[in-house]
Amino acid sequence: MSLTPSTMLELGHTAPTFALPDVISGQTITLSDLSDGRALLVLFICSHCPFVKLVEQELAHIAADYAEKGLKTVAISANDVDTYEEDSPAKMKEQAQALAFSFPYCYDETQEVAKSYRAACTPDLYLFDADLKLVYRGQLDDARPGNNQPVTGKDLRGAIDATLAGQALSPDQSPATGCNIKWKPGNEPDYFG
Repeated sequence: MSLTPSTMLELGHTAPTFALPDVISGQTITLSDLSDGRALLVLFICSHCPFVKLVEQELAHIAADYAEKGLKTVAISANDVDTYEEDSPAKMKEQAQALAFSFPYCYDETQEVAKSYRAACTPDLYLFDADLKLVYRGQLDDARPGNNQPVTGKDLRGAIDATLAGQALSPDQSPATGCNIKWKPGNEPDYFG
């Protein structure tokens, strides 16, 4: 289990566009499909990562809790399934069904969408406002595997509450940390150097 921090994409960045297959519905999901909300949460997760396993139920709860308040959510997995079969679309679908995901769970086979978001780890969380401008990228809360901190979602929930209320967020945000995204050989992004 390697500990990798978020790259902390620049606040104010416009959400990169995408068109990816949803493993739950089989439909192609695009950014424009999700742009009619009051905020957009983009989650880079996967099926096997212990950091994701620790918080996946809370992520599902957050998406459900805020959906009626105008939050749109999408999860994306970009891991190399040739090396990590447990992150295959079939396993992703099992994960989504077990947790009753109320949002699309998309597979980024080329890993180009992950690169466009400068995603580095799972989970890596991005919150955009109604204009699709990045207002939060950071940790869910202080919980990590083995640190005995409760999974509360407090950091992300606070950011969502402020965004939906039209309040500015502090740029002082703690990075997400987790397992590194499993890049295909030769496809590692250049933003780690």
